[in-house]
Amino acid sequence: MTFWWFWNQPPVVEEAAVEDLDRLSEIHDKSFRQTWHTEELAALRAQAGVTILIARRASPYGTRKALGFVILRTAADEAEILTIAVDPAWRGRGIARQLMQAVLSRLYADRVKSLFLEVDAANEGAIALYKSFGMRQVGTRRGYYSASDGDGSALVMRVDLA
Repeated sequence: MTFWWFWNQPPVVEEAAVEDLDRLSEIHDKSFRQTWHTEELAALRAQAGVTILIARRASPYGTRKALGFVILRTAADEAEILTIAVDPAWRGRGIARQLMQAVLSRLYADRVKSLFLEVDAANEGAIALYKSFGMRQVGTRRGYYSASDGDGSALVMRVDLA
C-alpha cells in the first residue's frame, strides 16, 4: 500500500544551519543573476541581527531538502529582507508566502515596528506577494539592479507592524 498524503504536506520553516548554506547558494544562483557564494552566506549568517529561515520539504523518510529561504536583518525596531528565493522547481506552491508569514510572525513576536525590502520593479509576482502582506511602495532606486529584465529599478517597499 502506498500513501501519497506526505507529498502534499506543507514545508517546514526553521532557521538554517551551516550545512544548509551550499544548497541555499545553489537556490540563489538559480533565482538571481547576482550570485551569493556559500562563504558570503556564512558571513551574513554570522552577523548580529541576521536570521536565515529555510523552507524544507517535509518527508517521512528524513530527506528534508531545502526548497527556499529568506535572509532577514533586524536592527533596533526595524527589519529588512535581504533576499528571498525559492528553487524554480518548487515555485507556485506557496513557499515564498509561507516564508513571508514566518518572517512576519517572528517580527511581531520581537515587537519590530517596520519591515523593508527592495524588489526588482520588473518582478510582478514578487510585488504582488509583498502587497498581499500589506507592503507598500515608499521609494524607487533607479539602476539598483544591474542584471534586471527591466530598467534595473528597485521598488523600496515597507509594512508597518506596530
